[in-house]
Amino acid sequence: MNASETVARRFEEHRPHLRAVAYRMLGSLAEADDAIQETWLRLSGIDDRRIDNLGGWLTTVMSRVCLDMLRARKRRGEEPLDHRLPDPVISPEHGDDPEQEVLLADSVGLALLVVLESLSPAERLAFVLHDLFGLPFEEIAPIVDRTPATAKKLASRARLRVRGSTPPPDPDRAGQRRVVDAFLTAARGGDFAALLALLAPDAVLRVDGGALTGGLRTLRGADAVAGQLEVFQQMATAATIRPAQVNGSAGLVNTLHGQPLSVMGFTVTSGRISAIDILSDPARLAALDLTPAQD
Repeated sequence: MNASETVARRFEEHRPHLRAVAYRMLGSLAEADDAIQETWLRLSGIDDRRIDNLGGWLTTVMSRVCLDMLRARKRRGEEPLDHRLPDPVISPEHGDDPEQEVLLADSVGLALLVVLESLSPAERLAFVLHDLFGLPFEEIAPIVDRTPATAKKLASRARLRVRGSTPPPDPDRAGQRRVVDAFLTAARGGDFAALLALLAPDAVLRVDGGALTGGLRTLRGADAVAGQLEVFQQMATAATIRPAQVNGSAGLVNTLHGQPLSVMGFTVTSGRISAIDILSDPARLAALDLTPAQD
């Protein structure tokens, strides 16, 4: 094995971790892959024998790439950070997918990613690296060009926003699925009272239909969410519905005449639905791997 093959092999060993970090940083699977590719290009241009800790070096370099991408996204103003749903990750309802398990470790649900989208780039990076991956602030500080104390404050501000905005999901996946099944039953039957009873009082509905619907729309409160019963009923009766895990929690993948219609992620807290996240943007759905929902 020559030197270039050795470098490539060592890089591939770190790819799953790098993709997990980049996905949390960017909320986009395609952009995460772009960040990994850029990191590989930077590694291939130097002598890796001079790097004592390759994993740490790769994480640092890729974090800087992600930070630049977040800042560029914000500067362009083309896609506000809080005006889109993150890319959902689809896993089979039953059985484990090792690659997806690595990507979704630490229960990175859609609700958490939505909140991360609202943070400043530096806050997001500090929170992700420290709270989700355990990097010390001494290593985070140079990436964001701050002191360790300031990096700690960035993560603290982000943590407060996350804790105040994302109720923890129930860990029992079977229990989550029972609630989602009950949601479908209520939707199919047009049963407003049953649907309302399944929703937490402060439930939130987020729907991202892309350019066709003006981007992300948000409704808050059980009454407002249950008021969409007619839409839910049309989906539940017209679409082909397949259960799947969406970011590690109970979800649904819906198709119409064989074409992707929507991906629905549910956050179930204390036995009631606290959040429903629906991606129905045709362009983004076409780019997702929905095959796990067919298993």
